[in-house]
Order: sequence, then C-alpha cells, then structure tokens
Amino acid sequence: MNAVYKSDKNNEKKELEFELKYQKSLSLTERFRMMTGQSKLILEMLIKNGHRKPFEVIKRARG
Repeated sequence: MNAVYKSDKNNEKKELEFELKYQKSLSLTERFRMMTGQSKLILEMLIKNGHRKPFEVIKRARG
C-alpha cells in the first residue's frame, strides 16, 4: 500500500497523523525494507553529487 496524503491546505498536524497511521500499518519487515531502501537512495545521491566514502577521501600515502 502506497498511501498519498493530498490536501489543498498546509496542515502539518494532519500530515503527521497520516504518516504515523501509515507507518503503524506496516510490518516490521516492511519498515526495515523502506529504511534500507531510503538509505541506499541517499548514498547514491551523495555519490552522484561528489561526496565519496570517508576512506576514499582520507587516503594517505605512506613512505
């Protein structure tokens, strides 16, 4: 179920209630899948915009 909140007015309280109701409807497994999916998406966006992993940025030459 992909629920979408639609409203003509900006009502933060109703948006929050809607989001909490949606999150409660998901199983634990579904919540973790959503969380890992969003984490992957954020990582891809960071890499795409030039932000690399820390160990790639801090690589030092030893000699």
